[in-house]
Amino acid sequence: MTVTPVVATFWDELTGSWQYVFHDPASMKGAIVDPVWNYDPLAGALSTREADRILAYVRREGIEIEWILDTHPHADHFSAAPYLKEKLGAPIAIGERVTEVQKLWRDIYNLPDFPCDGRQWDRLFADGDSFRVGGIEVKVMFSPGHTLASITYVAGDAAFVHDTLMMPDSGTSRADFPGGSAHALYRSLQAILSLPPETRLYVGHDYAPEGREARCMATVAEHRAGNKHLKNAVSESEYVEVRNSRDATLPLPRLMLAALQVNIRGGRLPEPESDGRSYLKVPVEYFDSREFG
Repeated sequence: MTVTPVVATFWDELTGSWQYVFHDPASMKGAIVDPVWNYDPLAGALSTREADRILAYVRREGIEIEWILDTHPHADHFSAAPYLKEKLGAPIAIGERVTEVQKLWRDIYNLPDFPCDGRQWDRLFADGDSFRVGGIEVKVMFSPGHTLASITYVAGDAAFVHDTLMMPDSGTSRADFPGGSAHALYRSLQAILSLPPETRLYVGHDYAPEGREARCMATVAEHRAGNKHLKNAVSESEYVEVRNSRDATLPLPRLMLAALQVNIRGGRLPEPESDGRSYLKVPVEYFDSREFG
């Protein structure tokens, strides 16, 4: 019998990011997915506002957190996983292909001595791995395309699909970051949409188009019927053409060049320099301008 986890949702409006806590109501054991560490790029200032909201919730509800999970190294926010590990004592984890993302961005940032073996996390999950959160079996699906390392966590009848799908009226996520692939993303989407039709799919972002209220979940059946990039059983070549054309019009995420050098470190700042302060680098003229209009 499939266990139905209780899922609490937390939206960070500034980055359009969804964060989740799911738990087994029988054992009150749970996990946190994709927590945000707030960053103000104009001031270079950090805040634990979103992570503290999650902390307050799990303490209020009496949930024992067993895992703090990232689906991939994010380009639009810093991961709060190490901060929550410090507060809750739970291990942090991500997909094993994060080492490839580390190597890619090590070269972009010119960090020749940076260790690219995933040691920054307590566990690196492979495709097909499974673990338990209370009475809930959580299965890991390798879901590349948006990044080289993206994974999906399938927890009972809920799946945390990160930046593959958006809500049905927004379609799917971009695949133009370094290491991304619209072909790989299409295949990942087909695997996700092969889950049982009642499976609840929790997305990584929503930008609330046309002023509607932000949303985070639609079922497999709802995406099959209404996702604007995938309905009518589009072929891989049709999807790739639409995805690549759309991506060519998108600016790079506002926090990408800051976020990746933090998130390849598992959500930690670079080592402090002689003045005790950490500094973030910008690879000038590595990327082409994405200013439009």
